[in-house]
Amino acid sequence: MPKLPFDPEQLPIDSIAGEAAVAPERLTIEALRRRFAAPPLWTPEELDESVGRRPVMTPAAVLIPLVDRPDGVTMLLTRRTDHLNNHPGQISFPGGRAEKYDRGASETALREAQEEIGLAARHVDIIGTLPDYLTGTGYHVVPVVGLLTPPFSLAAESNEVADIFEVPLAFLMDGANHQRLSYVLPAGGRRRFYAMPYENFFIWGATAGMIRNLFHFLRAE
Repeated sequence: MPKLPFDPEQLPIDSIAGEAAVAPERLTIEALRRRFAAPPLWTPEELDESVGRRPVMTPAAVLIPLVDRPDGVTMLLTRRTDHLNNHPGQISFPGGRAEKYDRGASETALREAQEEIGLAARHVDIIGTLPDYLTGTGYHVVPVVGLLTPPFSLAAESNEVADIFEVPLAFLMDGANHQRLSYVLPAGGRRRFYAMPYENFFIWGATAGMIRNLFHFLRAE
């Protein structure tokens, strides 16, 4: 299993992003539908991981599942098992590489969500996508946003998924909960990324980067 050259949970916090939280009225299911139906002008954040490109990138897609709960919308996330070759043990969205038979990113995201967490496509209402994200491990990821209305059942694929959990969207859409971290690269220079610790889960890297873009998208005027 490849090991990171650092432990992200042990790095010092460089700073807190600190932007004001997205207004609660923008975080309802109805408001999310409206926002994706008529997107505002906005600028995605350039993150260190997503600005580089390898000669050959692997096309992939993830599903960003937003769940309609009585106490407010939540975001569904997974923790990957520790033995995987790519991003072992990390918090991620359901998703993976595109197959030749997939008819677009939404189909890739839905297929992977079915395989990884047993989420049937009939429970997902796709409302849009976020800007493509390039990972340091060579994946060109399309983040597909979908709304989930309970009840639905989930079943983790034990070889890939160690945990399935939900985080209040209001927590993730508050800049006060966005930590800026960095580490020194072996070849010199410094890589910067975000982390959003929640309870026992350390959300960071590509997942946090995509959450940051959702944050910018929802707070744009």
